[in-house]
Amino acid sequence: MGIIERISTTEASRRAVLRGLGITGGLVLAAPLAGGSLQAVLAGADKPLSPSAYLVIQPDGTVHIFIHRVEMGQGSRTGLPQIVADELDADWERLVFEPAYGDTKFGDQNTDGSTSIRKFYDAFREAGATARMLLEAAAAKKWGVAAADVKTEKHRIINKKSGASGDFGEFVGLAADLPMPDPKTLVYKTKSARRYIGKPVRNIYMDAFQRGTSIFGQDVRRDGMLFAVTARPPVVGGTVKSYDEAAAKAVPGVVALVELPALEAPWVFKPKGGIAVVATSTWAAMKGRDALNIQFEAGANGSYNTTDYEAGLWKSVDAPTNVRRKRGDAAAGLKDAAKVMTGDYFVPHLHHAPMEPPAATAEWVDGKLHIWTSCQDPQSVQNTVAPFVGEKPEDIRATATLLGGAFGRKSKPDFAVEAALCAKAVGKPVKMVWTREDDVRNSFYHTISAQRVSVGLDAKGKATAWRHVAAYPSISATFNPAAKEPSSGEMGLGLTDLPFDLPNLSVETGEAEAHVRIGWMRSVTNIQQAFAIGSMVDEVAVATGKRTDKVWHDLIGGDRQIDPSKDGAEYGNYGETLERHPIDTKRLKTVLDKVVKMSGYGKKLPKGRGMGISVHRSFVSYVACAIEVSVTDGLAKAEKVWIAIDCGTAVNPDRVKAQMEGAVIFGLSIAQHGEITAENGAIVQGNFDDYPVLRIDEAPREFHVEIIPSDAVPGGVGEPGVPPVAPAFTNAIFAATGKRIRRLPLKDQLNA
Repeated sequence: MGIIERISTTEASRRAVLRGLGITGGLVLAAPLAGGSLQAVLAGADKPLSPSAYLVIQPDGTVHIFIHRVEMGQGSRTGLPQIVADELDADWERLVFEPAYGDTKFGDQNTDGSTSIRKFYDAFREAGATARMLLEAAAAKKWGVAAADVKTEKHRIINKKSGASGDFGEFVGLAADLPMPDPKTLVYKTKSARRYIGKPVRNIYMDAFQRGTSIFGQDVRRDGMLFAVTARPPVVGGTVKSYDEAAAKAVPGVVALVELPALEAPWVFKPKGGIAVVATSTWAAMKGRDALNIQFEAGANGSYNTTDYEAGLWKSVDAPTNVRRKRGDAAAGLKDAAKVMTGDYFVPHLHHAPMEPPAATAEWVDGKLHIWTSCQDPQSVQNTVAPFVGEKPEDIRATATLLGGAFGRKSKPDFAVEAALCAKAVGKPVKMVWTREDDVRNSFYHTISAQRVSVGLDAKGKATAWRHVAAYPSISATFNPAAKEPSSGEMGLGLTDLPFDLPNLSVETGEAEAHVRIGWMRSVTNIQQAFAIGSMVDEVAVATGKRTDKVWHDLIGGDRQIDPSKDGAEYGNYGETLERHPIDTKRLKTVLDKVVKMSGYGKKLPKGRGMGISVHRSFVSYVACAIEVSVTDGLAKAEKVWIAIDCGTAVNPDRVKAQMEGAVIFGLSIAQHGEITAENGAIVQGNFDDYPVLRIDEAPREFHVEIIPSDAVPGGVGEPGVPPVAPAFTNAIFAATGKRIRRLPLKDQLNA
């Protein structure tokens, strides 16, 4: 019997399949890493100390840290405990990590936008410092000394006068009765006293990863669980025309067919509609779906073809535009320039391509809906599912499993709604399984974009004017069908915050209507905007005979902090104030100079090799990238990569480096292969054969990552590494071949 047959007849779990293949053979399954639940902690504790929603200390001194953000490989569930443990002065071995379920008491739980550390650094420090000061005050009271006469040291409190000491647990009860200190009076540890922040603490899930015991969305099992897949309209807004109910129900194992509500605007995170097939195994559900012979009405988006749509984008670039940032007179500057350079840059729709497709399991337990899913935001699951099942969001228990990659896709929980509707219809727990093809063809895609950049140069080759026009369907269209231009938020990801010190600057947008669901993907519109900017800077360098890093310096100008609103831009700065996270040109130039030094940019390379560079600020961090490529027989390969990042305080430098390395793979996948197309409204691609990501033989042989030392507040890390990769790569190709790449992906352009 073959492996597929065995899977189909035994309802084998993913783990069982791996064991059957010998991949996990011999490993002993360990207990879950996170011990104890929130309920157990609170029910079993006698006067626990809980100064924050993120922290509970039991009378035995055990510290429970509630980590409200999800883990998808970025390491936030290690970094956040590092912060609170450091301020508490806790012993890492006595921490219990509690992955938190969806609840507004934890604050924003949307693990997106590179926000976990930068948005909660202060809150987790405050939680730890508050608990430490309460424990110190309790010890001082017990010992009859002043608070200044006690100190903490790795889970113990020391009486500095007597030399006596006690474990945290000895003072928990007394501390729990003390009034909370005013946050303004909190005393934080100095940098030199830190035990965990800034240290490469091992990922808390590493043992589980190595043993194969980590639980992802596809791994969830419930007693009596059924499995479902959905036949969805291939076109957004399409509806079911007909299907063969009898044929599908005749498939062995098929239990029920569930008609999902048709998708209506605004699309938001609603499911696309269609027919869900519920069965005793995933295989049976898939065979039942095949038997449906389902037919759809395409609807208003049935004529969407990306080839034709691109032509429309360029017309929009040529048409009257909407000025989003203006300094001086770019039109006049270009007219008066000694030389004008113009480049047209195109980036197609992209897909997130996480290794694990979406999955959600839903079950009613004692009248309450429980959902376990690989989501980026359990609160979004609650809010999205609630109206479909007639429940209040707060009455739905949403638990985020580990995520096998996400990159923005799993912040849109349409898959959880499907699971909940199926579970409600059949009265049993149901896991909604998305195949790879389901994911690639029914996603929320990165937008498709056309950009034209015109630069005016004076007689000495110095830039005097920059006009940048962008046209692409907006993420806002997913929430508002009337949205036909990029939002200020999307424009603020590299364009309206363009850091150039030019007398004439104009950033403009054209109209573009959305015909598929547009969603955010890792680094969002920074992808195409950094590609156009980084490419044009390199083009200017070539045209003027200067080094690209020197042209970057010329364009950026002197050290200063930029406020785009002074040029009329509506600018959000990634949800941060400019006082806390300024646009600092010195930091931008520092990472550029660092990567130039690391890579030896400018050195002579053998024939067929070239090096390109680029630099970009995103998610309030600064990243520069240099890539050396080889080009042989029309094939370009990134051989070596250097990255320098200034993300402010790097809580866990090991995770920062890992994120930079992952960003390079992600960025090169986009640059070399990524392209989603649509014909008659339906997505053409379906799996890694026609939507490939970077393969191991295409990956760079060398990675060099440097983190700029900084005491600034933390910036983002998960996404900022992506934007400079594509322009550095294509600039390197130009250096090696003399062929300019202005549209992504590269594919076979070197053989054209």
